Amino acid sequence: MSSLRIVSLVPSLTEVVALSAPGALVGATDWCTHPADLDAVRIGGTKNPEVERIAALAPDLVIANEEENRPSDLADLRAAGLEVLVTEVRTLPQAFGELARVLTACGVDARPRWLDDAEAAWDAVAPPKTRRTAVVPVWRRPWMVLGQDTFAGDLLSRLGVDHLYADHRERYPRVPLDTLRAAAPDLVVLPDEPYRFTADDGPDAFPGVPCALVGGRYLTWYGPSLAKAATVLPRQLRAARR
Repeated sequence: MSSLRIVSLVPSLTEVVALSAPGALVGATDWCTHPADLDAVRIGGTKNPEVERIAALAPDLVIANEEENRPSDLADLRAAGLEVLVTEVRTLPQAFGELARVLTACGVDARPRWLDDAEAAWDAVAPPKTRRTAVVPVWRRPWMVLGQDTFAGDLLSRLGVDHLYADHRERYPRVPLDTLRAAAPDLVVLPDEPYRFTADDGPDAFPGVPCALVGGRYLTWYGPSLAKAATVLPRQLRAARR
């Protein structure tokens, strides 16, 4: 058990700390949903953490991510005298490296079993025999999709899915629906976060195109969920329906 006091501003890293350093997590965001029995003070959202509330918890370390958390909030935390570790994850190998760095910073000496399981699961993913193109919306009203240099895009590529905006200058570009349709993808990948696409909200915008509803936790989280993601995501992609 770690003797450090940790605040996490990243849902996937909250799960990492909760499972790997029991008792260390003293604060987490309102969006931190795993593990289900998480016992930590809620300190606001990923985009609007309550700096004074976090400081009052007297953490030894605050864990953040360069994509999920705003630079201004991280600057305010540092100005309050708090140590902030910021992860950067754009690829699966980078995720594994950052996870090891987070675990070390949290005082975890022994490599957790879930990390070995996750690496083994992705090592076992066979090179795809065929490839498909996709658009991957992450928001609706306005429509936003995966663009360049994203962790989710890297995972999909390893599973034989090439998203059509991988070379866009932005990481999450806004693209009109008519343009998405005109791109004529083989399928549309609809995660349930950050926007909660469902069978009744999302596929209706792409008539005649197979749509795969996938778990956002498996597509975008880096942590213990990676072990299952290697088998769950391919199954969800195969289940794409018109």
